[in-house]
Order: sequence, then structure tokens, then C-alpha cells
Amino acid sequence: MKLQTAKISFPEIRLHPHYGHKLRGYIGNLFKEKSPLLHNHLEGGGLRYSYPLVQYKIIDSVPILFGLGEGAELLIDLFLRIKELDLYDKKFVIYSKNIENHLTDIRITDSLIEYNFETLWMGLNQSNFNKYNRLLPGDERNAFLNKILIGNILSFYKGIGFRAEERIYAKVDLTEKLTLFKNNKMTVFSGRFVSNAQIPNFAGLGKAVARGFGAVSDHPNSLS
Repeated sequence: MKLQTAKISFPEIRLHPHYGHKLRGYIGNLFKEKSPLLHNHLEGGGLRYSYPLVQYKIIDSVPILFGLGEGAELLIDLFLRIKELDLYDKKFVIYSKNIENHLTDIRITDSLIEYNFETLWMGLNQSNFNKYNRLLPGDERNAFLNKILIGNILSFYKGIGFRAEERIYAKVDLTEKLTLFKNNKMTVFSGRFVSNAQIPNFAGLGKAVARGFGAVSDHPNSLS
């Protein structure tokens, strides 16, 4: 399967990672009549629960809009119409912006690909957090996180309309961290993983990917 992706970046603007949700709020509201893909709210007031096809990220302090499939086409259409970013307490006139458009192969490979999490991965929810805490640090927790990550990859594939026929493998090498999310302390992870699943650079895995969590990028070397 070929998947179109588009990435809009604003290289002259520098923001803290927690501005991801403010970026989402501004763009989603500015073009709210254009498409529910921008904010995941349906016309009747309900929520769109499918995998977010437009995602808002702060990577290396640079704000990024990332789209997949229909979301990519939408961002390409909106590129010239984004003139400023008004993020409640910060307002920026945009003098420079870049857009990249790619077609990515989506498939299960015969070899392992190494991925970095470019933003923190939120792999745990309230239910599996309690299970995770009951496991011994080290191999038990890593095996548990491997299964969760495979589930995240399958959810991503379902969201883009790709059905994996082969078994998906994943092995994590992560560091546990804490972050504030909706004023609650959440256990999240930084680090890397290997998998035989092809994932586009900057696509998000896990929870809260529309707000920028779990963005991945691939690298040629593998973990053993």
C-alpha cells in the first residue's frame, strides 16, 4: 500500500512541546468548517474516534502539522492560507513555512527497522497502567510494552485502511518519564524500538497522537 503524507513546518518559530494542543486548537478552529479531520469533532457535536489523520506536533521546538491520506491532501490545500499562529498567550506572524509531500510504502518487511520516538510515547491508559505497575521492572515490563506497541501499530494500520497479513514484531528500548496531560501526571516513555512494520516518519503511535505524542522516525540500524 502507498500512503500519502504531508508535513508543514514553521522553522522560525520555537515552542515548548506542551503547545501541541494549542496548535491543534488554533488550526482546528480557524478552518473548522473545512473538515472534521482538523479537530476530530463531527457536525452533530460528537467525536470522531478513528485514528487522527491530521496531527499537531512540536519536534525539536519546531511546530509541525502532519497529515496522512485525506489529512495530507487537506494540509496541502490549506498550506497557503496559514498566515499566522495565535496560540492564546503567543502570537506569531509567519514569515517562513515549509511543506513536504511523500508517498510511503506501508507493508510488513522481512527485516527490522529501528525507530526513535521523537516525542514522548503515551502507551499506558488507566487500565494497563495498573497492570504495568504490578510487573517487575525489566523484562516483564518490556514484554508488556512490546504487546501494547504492537496494538498501537495495528490501530494505526486500521486507521489508514491497511490490513497486515503477516505477524507484527516489536521490541522496545525505553526510559520511563512523567509528564502533565490535562493537568494529570502521566507515565510516558522516551527511547526507541525495532519493528518489522513500516511506519511513515512523524506518524504518531499510542494515545493523544493528535496532540503530538508518540511521533516516530526511522533509522537504518537495528537493535539486537
